[in-house]
Amino acid sequence: MFLKRFRKPKLTTDAEYISAYRATGNLAVLGELYERHMELVYAVCYNYLRDEEEAKDAVMQLFEQLVSDLRKHDVQQFQSWLHSVARNYCLMQLRKKQASPKAVQLTGLASDAETDDYVNTALIADELDNRTLDLEEDLTRMEACLQTLPTEQRSCLTLFYLNQKSYAEVADITGFDLKQVKSYLQNGRRMLKLCMSK
Repeated sequence: MFLKRFRKPKLTTDAEYISAYRATGNLAVLGELYERHMELVYAVCYNYLRDEEEAKDAVMQLFEQLVSDLRKHDVQQFQSWLHSVARNYCLMQLRKKQASPKAVQLTGLASDAETDDYVNTALIADELDNRTLDLEEDLTRMEACLQTLPTEQRSCLTLFYLNQKSYAEVADITGFDLKQVKSYLQNGRRMLKLCMSK
């Protein structure tokens, strides 16, 4: 009983973790916060980079980036902010690859096969860059459209798709009943599609 008074309160929300980290700079606190979202970060990185090892490296690099970023930025919605940070990091990695493709230089000494390899690599890099830009535009548009939805629909869509919660978990978190959750998700998806098709 006596010792309980001196125990630190257990951190539960992302906001509490961020506040504690900003106040103390304690990396263990940041590590606990990051661990809660590591699967999401890995999924985002793998989705863009399409390579397990590169995605794992990105997860580690992003943690190092958070050490300073979270001290500089006042983050309100950590999960969606982290999703954007991870996405932008991966896009930068893809652009770096595109800017310096691993290809043979076109010199008088290059064989026809080497020249073909270089051209193919450059074409693939260009195509990848175009697809990356299209994807980035789509995601940016989707995020903007998400903000135009009513709060209930936005909350349900974010929890269900970005946080990968079940219908029941969304209902528990939001306080809506299952029927409302399904309705908000259905209407939210429809409005999101309409907004993005404009």
